Amino acid sequence: MENAIEVKELTKFFGSLLAVDQVTFEVRGKEIFGLLGPNGAGKTTTIRMICGMLRPTSGTVVIAGFDVSQKPQEVKRRIGLVPDISNLFGELSARVNLEFMGKLYGLDKKTRRERIDQVLELFQLKERQNDLVKYYSKGMHRRLTIAAALLHQPEILIMDEPTSGLDAQTARLVREIILNLNKEGRTILLTTHQIDEADRLVQRVGIIDHGRLIALNTPEQLKNNIEGMHALEIKILNGVDQQKWLPILRQIEGVDNITLAEGKIRILSKDLSQIIPTVVNLVDKNGGKIENISVAQPSLEDAFINLTGKSIREEPMSKEDYLKRRLARSGMR
Repeated sequence: MENAIEVKELTKFFGSLLAVDQVTFEVRGKEIFGLLGPNGAGKTTTIRMICGMLRPTSGTVVIAGFDVSQKPQEVKRRIGLVPDISNLFGELSARVNLEFMGKLYGLDKKTRRERIDQVLELFQLKERQNDLVKYYSKGMHRRLTIAAALLHQPEILIMDEPTSGLDAQTARLVREIILNLNKEGRTILLTTHQIDEADRLVQRVGIIDHGRLIALNTPEQLKNNIEGMHALEIKILNGVDQQKWLPILRQIEGVDNITLAEGKIRILSKDLSQIIPTVVNLVDKNGGKIENISVAQPSLEDAFINLTGKSIREEPMSKEDYLKRRLARSGMR
């Protein structure tokens, strides 16, 4: 299938700070492709360069056959961007915001009216169309941002953290919309730091960490690539924070990695039959009681841990990563 987006050796420096390091990948036509990584990994900087909002230090981006640096207007006609920070005006109503966006896209009055009605209906915003956007909930605001990106019916939709910060119900609605847009034939490139979102939505995923693309495959293949690895999930009762058990259990021989996920301790190992008795004995020795223990299939999070040595759920944003993110958002060159 012909590629909708081709990214080759994309690199971005902010002064001496390397934010994106020779990233190369392609997004196939009518595919949902995800860039997965922790906050500060370089996802937003990459997206901004792909859309032409930020000039790369080196490397190329081709969208729908057009080089972004040479044919920016041709590219902008073919893409819809959903930024991680809203580009809407809080002092205007939803309909007026969409009218303004429609004019920017060059839509005539009749077409604007028809498409605005369509997206307001699609995103369940028709009853609140005349309310000022500043009074919208975060979920409504996000839906309106996606609606605005679809007004000119782009063939390629680029979304930066589309469900970040949303409640579970709204996030589910946004995911359903993404899947339906893809079924209609749209190509979708999205970034996320949510493992379950990548696993549910994307057909292929690129894992990005510290500005480098370190893996690219289908979620299933990435999980299958953890050769011989198994996962053990345990929950310990003793009134002590589960986090405090991690250094205790990490010392066990045969434990390849250990993390805390959704209130359970998750241990990766190639030989669970050997480590399970040791885990049970060590917990008992340290005054704990195991409430639940089970063996699980390797997950996309396990694949991420295997590749990076850390859990995306627990990844703190360092001062350097925070600076990188601020620089990327400000568009400094």
